[in-house]
Amino acid sequence: MTKPTQADARRNRDLLLAAAREAFAEQGTEASLREVARRAGVGIGTLYRHFPTRDALLEALLDSNFQHLRARAASLLAAPDLAPHEALSAWLAEMTTGARTYTGLPESIMAALADEGSALHESCAAMRASAGELLVRAQNTGRVRSDVTVYEVIALALGLAWAAQQPGGTSDLVDRLLSTAMHGLTVAG
Repeated sequence: MTKPTQADARRNRDLLLAAAREAFAEQGTEASLREVARRAGVGIGTLYRHFPTRDALLEALLDSNFQHLRARAASLLAAPDLAPHEALSAWLAEMTTGARTYTGLPESIMAALADEGSALHESCAAMRASAGELLVRAQNTGRVRSDVTVYEVIALALGLAWAAQQPGGTSDLVDRLLSTAMHGLTVAG
């Protein structure tokens, strides 16, 4: 039997993350790890070599999501024809949509923000800093309230995601809640 190459290991890791993202979206973060391995087309041993625990797999997924949100914030900041409050709104919608994908995810993100010892804290803090840039830029235009913190914006997104996970939490409800949230963040005038 040949030893797997680094490229094979990377491919298997990527397949496992994609399969976990899909399984967790359908069944929550308690989905069967055997099912994740099956969907990825690898054995359970391969899953455990990459992710020794369910938490390690969830951490890798969250880290990937945080990286995506940081990149999205950077692209929104660089969009020349997008008003700063619109960029903040787009990012808020993306975070809310992403966080509602997995049952229990909003709580995991808030825990990572609060726990400096968490494996996800650094990645989460970098994501928060990116969101902070969007918020400050929107506040500097006078369109978004100056008394709102980035922590509050993230908590708001996660609260909306949690509400969307409850019975009756439809996409229409999320859109309405996002609109209401942005109205509350906007300076009256």
